Amino acid sequence: MLGQVIDLIEKHNRFAITSHIRPDGDSLGSSLALCWILRCLNKEAEVIMCDSVPHSYSRLPGANDVRVVKDIDRDYDAVFVIECSDVTRPGLPSLKDQFVVNIDHHSTTALFGDLNWIDSTAAAVGEMIYNLAKAIGAKITPEIASCVYAALLTDTGSFHFSNTTERTFKIASDLVKYGAQPAKLSQAIFYNYPYAKIMLVGAVLSTLQRDESGRIAWITMTKEAQEQSGATEDDSDGIITYPLTVGDVEAVAFFRELPNSTYRTSLRSKNRVNVARVAEHFGGGGHANAAGFTIQADFEELSRDVIERLKEAVANAPAVNGREIKPR
Repeated sequence: MLGQVIDLIEKHNRFAITSHIRPDGDSLGSSLALCWILRCLNKEAEVIMCDSVPHSYSRLPGANDVRVVKDIDRDYDAVFVIECSDVTRPGLPSLKDQFVVNIDHHSTTALFGDLNWIDSTAAAVGEMIYNLAKAIGAKITPEIASCVYAALLTDTGSFHFSNTTERTFKIASDLVKYGAQPAKLSQAIFYNYPYAKIMLVGAVLSTLQRDESGRIAWITMTKEAQEQSGATEDDSDGIITYPLTVGDVEAVAFFRELPNSTYRTSLRSKNRVNVARVAEHFGGGGHANAAGFTIQADFEELSRDVIERLKEAVANAPAVNGREIKPR
């Protein structure tokens, strides 16, 4: 499929790149990297998004050039859709009428594109974009290297998640050789928070609860907490990792309240606890250790159901290094 993507790029000249609403490090980093690659090949290319660039990624090369749109408003030969589970995820209604190249590394992604390049072995879509650059013969500039490195860094949880492999580190090493600056990028992404985010972190962590085993934890962000802190919903990104730092905790749920009794729920886990299967039950998806979904539901019923399914996921997790992890 990579060959077909290369053939498309070589035969056409005008492209757009987009990704899901509320773009994250992989979706945005990969989109920007692909845009830089296409421009290096003397193609017309731009990144368009339904939502603006989150503050944490505002310093990535090209982030200021991302065009925020409500729908497709220009003519393109093709639109690259990065890391989306289906054609509705970018929030651009006319996308379905375009020639779409679907690029993702989630095995649960629908094959909605005219071309579908899916590689579930990749740690991040950024890894796929790097492979595309090498295969098509594009020069890896510092801008491309920085954007791909940001994609790898964030989608592996700073190289903490189980999708981190020897290949991930090999690519990261190559990117540094091409001009990516790990310390500078980490500071821009993880040490550049607005004050309101820290206030929100405190409010959300005050809701922390654990089940009777101590292996499942959950936190909640109400609309009231967000409003009182002066934070945006983007400022809630990353808060879910705090409960996971507790030694006994193996799976975490983060419930974010949206209008109309809707909850955006993020799931994270350690070791070989598969939270993607839990997310899939509620219509979502993701990685084994990082997944999520959005649903309209009664909160008490939703939280109870999610916690029960997380308990099952922990109980059914395979042994780590041949040693079964027993409940306390």
